[in-house]
Amino acid sequence: MAELPQTQAYDLRITRLESATQIISARRKRQVSFHTQLALPLVSLAVIAVAWWWLGLPADLVRAPIDPNNKLQCISYAPFRNHQTSLSQATQVSREQIAEDLAQLAQISNCVRTYATDLGLDEIPELAAKQGLKVIQGIFLDKDRQKNSTQISTAVRLAKQYPDTIIALVVGNETLLRKDITASDLAATLRSVKSQVDVPVTYADVWEFWLSNRELYDSVDFVTVHILPYWENVPIRAESAAAHVGEIRRRIASEFPGKEILIGEIGWPSAGRMRDSALPSPVNQARVVSEILDLAQRENFRVNLFEAYDESWKREIEGTVGGSWGLFDAEQRSLKYPPGAPISNFPTWKLQMGIGMGLAILIFGAAWLTLRLNYREPGLVAWFAVAISATTSGILFGVATQKIVYESYGATGWPLWGSLLLAATVSPLFGAAALMSGRPSPTLLELLGPAFYRTRSTLAILHGVSWIATIVIGTATAIGLVFDPRFVDFPYAALTMAAVPFAAVMLINPVDGGVRPMAESIYAGVFLFAAIYVGFNEGPANWQSLWTCAAYLILAVTLWRVRVHTPLNEPSLRPAPH
Repeated sequence: MAELPQTQAYDLRITRLESATQIISARRKRQVSFHTQLALPLVSLAVIAVAWWWLGLPADLVRAPIDPNNKLQCISYAPFRNHQTSLSQATQVSREQIAEDLAQLAQISNCVRTYATDLGLDEIPELAAKQGLKVIQGIFLDKDRQKNSTQISTAVRLAKQYPDTIIALVVGNETLLRKDITASDLAATLRSVKSQVDVPVTYADVWEFWLSNRELYDSVDFVTVHILPYWENVPIRAESAAAHVGEIRRRIASEFPGKEILIGEIGWPSAGRMRDSALPSPVNQARVVSEILDLAQRENFRVNLFEAYDESWKREIEGTVGGSWGLFDAEQRSLKYPPGAPISNFPTWKLQMGIGMGLAILIFGAAWLTLRLNYREPGLVAWFAVAISATTSGILFGVATQKIVYESYGATGWPLWGSLLLAATVSPLFGAAALMSGRPSPTLLELLGPAFYRTRSTLAILHGVSWIATIVIGTATAIGLVFDPRFVDFPYAALTMAAVPFAAVMLINPVDGGVRPMAESIYAGVFLFAAIYVGFNEGPANWQSLWTCAAYLILAVTLWRVRVHTPLNEPSLRPAPH
């Protein structure tokens, strides 16, 4: 080959040098500066700190919900612990267990209200007398007439045996609401019991059932109404609960003139799902109790708080909210609101903040490590996506962890919610690595399809397992909220932690071309339908529902955008001929 003239060779070297310089310059323009890479984590950590400081703020209440120097008038008491349940006749509560509880309750209340006389509860009046407690003795009535007769005879015996302790008999508890007995039969039973004892006799039910059964007026010595703002047909927010109770009490008093009105049940759950604008939380429970006690003192009426202890057995049939009405914890029997202690929805917020910051640092660490192992230079958008994932996870990890503690119960609860939390925790870590490397999220076909589709990357497989867990558990919650929502909790925190990183990877690292796979399309349709239906069904005041629906929509859009290359449109994927 003939050599180029010296001038032409020089010009060629200059051209190549200019091209290389342009490539390096373009690469530098795409490269995110070290200062930006350092600033984003600092901003993320600052946002996490501010968010947790706000979440941990203590409540400002009109009075302490529990004050040993100003004891409660009365409080509902059921002694069941752990797996003990009133639904099983095999349950037999020991005297020692009841005595321990009553000694504790005597420090905060002057009286306890009971609901039955079987399963060992007939020991309560004797043990309460030793603690100086008065007893509003309950008689449980249902469709079993023989059992009803036993309940009544036991209560009558106890009333005669402990006349200085038992101050009233409650003949039936929400029996009309359950339709276990007719109003006329109930009135006859009330008159029969009144003829056998010297203490006042009453019946207890939700306030609407008193208004629709005014014929009970002459059968009771006083009216006992249940007013539970959370369970109203149109739920009442905690901030308005006391005003609602006052209004209903005055209405009942006007309908039953000359009768004393006892608020037989009033309370608020400390955990569980929202109903409309009614939010179960420690702060709201303390607020409702505090304001009701203040109202009762100002307007001089009797009130019985519902209830003393959380009843964990109720969670199996009524969800998280059913077992969260107590002022004492079910397992440790510890007071939720010790006198003088600040009341917060997140009492361990500093620890939760620290763990959240640690997770955020790990997410940024995964991005930096991937960057060192790859020659690709991700753009600013990818770094912003990592920062959003890290901040979201740093704030929500503590919320999701606290929710799993309160909301996990039964044989499936802990494995189910634990798996979702694990998937939500690793999702932003794998997502950060994918964003930095330019790798798209794995598809179900790459994980579960025929051999020639499957990925061989260990990192992609682990990423895919967390994706599958998020889709499957998310679908289960969506179906539950559509078909049987009354006691289903909203998994907004963990679901958002998992969904955001997958959405970011799908948007920033999309698959060019390909076809939309069937499986992802079906799941996208499920999440889209659930988001629309649940959003309308729960209403605009339920922010837990709206947040969960937003997470469902994120999952739906992410799944709908998934594309895969098939053997028909990608020759390199076709199986080799035999």
